[in-house]
Amino acid sequence: MNAASVPQLFDWEFATDPYPAYAWLRENAPVHRTTLPSGVEAWLVTRYADARRALADPRLSKNPVHHADDAEGRSRTGIPGERSAGLMTHLLNIDPPDHTRLRRLVSKAFTPRRVAAFAPRVQELTDDLIDGFAGRGSADLVHEFAFPLPIYAICDLLGIPREDQDDLRDWAGMMIRHGKGPRGGVARAVKKIRGYLAELIHRKRRGDGDDLVSALIRASDHGEHLTEEEVVAMCFVLLFAGFETTINLIGNGTHALLRHPAQRAALQDSLARGEQGLLETAVEELLRFDGPVEMATWRYATEALEIGGVAVAEGDPVLVVLAAADRDPARFDSPGTLDLARRDNPHLGYGHGIHYCLGAPLARLEGQTALATLLTRLPDLRPAQDAGELRWRGGLIMRGLRTLPVEFTPR
Repeated sequence: MNAASVPQLFDWEFATDPYPAYAWLRENAPVHRTTLPSGVEAWLVTRYADARRALADPRLSKNPVHHADDAEGRSRTGIPGERSAGLMTHLLNIDPPDHTRLRRLVSKAFTPRRVAAFAPRVQELTDDLIDGFAGRGSADLVHEFAFPLPIYAICDLLGIPREDQDDLRDWAGMMIRHGKGPRGGVARAVKKIRGYLAELIHRKRRGDGDDLVSALIRASDHGEHLTEEEVVAMCFVLLFAGFETTINLIGNGTHALLRHPAQRAALQDSLARGEQGLLETAVEELLRFDGPVEMATWRYATEALEIGGVAVAEGDPVLVVLAAADRDPARFDSPGTLDLARRDNPHLGYGHGIHYCLGAPLARLEGQTALATLLTRLPDLRPAQDAGELRWRGGLIMRGLRTLPVEFTPR
């Protein structure tokens, strides 16, 4: 393969529309070694079949201790700031048997019943946020809707007092703006969140609350409990993963619907008839078509292995490119077409295997509620900027818009 023929990765044009480059990689270099913007060298896995196998391969560890690079190299992987803040003991960084124990304990607290019971609060938050701009006739749907909704929702679910939630919103904003500023700013925000969560957990140990933090503290299995460090780290990753993925699901999803008016009209007609089925398949299709997570979080080869016929050395980092796999024509019919009624849709938007996203039911609830309410209450929603003028946040793992200006008839 001629290196000069490889598309440019990770520049502004790529961030705006990575799909042509991913199509080239799928066809010509489906397991491709590249140098990331951080300077770390990693393998990109872009075909669906290879990606699905890699996500479930126990030889690909989530624990950065297996990274062959030195300590400085390892510090440039993972969630920025988590290492220095002592937040490494969460589900995204560990393997069985520790992962099995931790996920089992967390699942006892973060149950489907808890998520289902939270639906009315998600609807209330959604309506309150739309009320804030519906009378104006214009809004930035990222800053005024997609960003605050999951922040306030996960704060409520965790049991963070209302008077503290704006601080969490500010710190979270610092984390997702890391593409515009120094990495140190992200680390400071992570340390503030860590300190706050540790104090919150200390206070809640003395009570009997019904929130998720209290449930994590009480979670027990055969006498085992989460350690305080594990509770802090889990609350952090639930907060981090629970808001950024949903911001991008709502933002990217709305953007896709605005660019596909016939699909959007079909969904609005279905909602007007009181139907739920198309809304459910629509959110799954939006996760596949332009999902919130561009690449699965880091993996490291614990031994020499092959992926897609390519030799990967022990200690090499591997990034499974979900955005590329979910547009693989070998698995999806017309993968570049948005089809909200698509049924055969085993997308990898929330991963696969033992690391499948624990918060997926909550994200789906928030995505369905946000999109259905937005399209129902603001039926003539329209973009206020051409698609080519929109800017996407820099970054590696997540894919999301910086802003999404819209206009509509004031309500």
